[in-house]
Amino acid sequence: MWVPFKKVDSLMLAELWKDTLEGDGLPCRILPEGDICTWSEHVPFIVYVPKGREHVAEEILRKL
Repeated sequence: MWVPFKKVDSLMLAELWKDTLEGDGLPCRILPEGDICTWSEHVPFIVYVPKGREHVAEEILRKL
């Protein structure tokens, strides 16, 4: 199960967060906010992390 961790303004920022978190071993998913059928790279995206692993994502952010 995945839980929302961070909302960002674009696909590029979402991919940067995903690469950062996955670089430290935390799997992530990114999905556009709203209907996936009408997304573009300039709509807000949400970065998801596995449920129960939010604390790992927070620790990775503290190291930055």
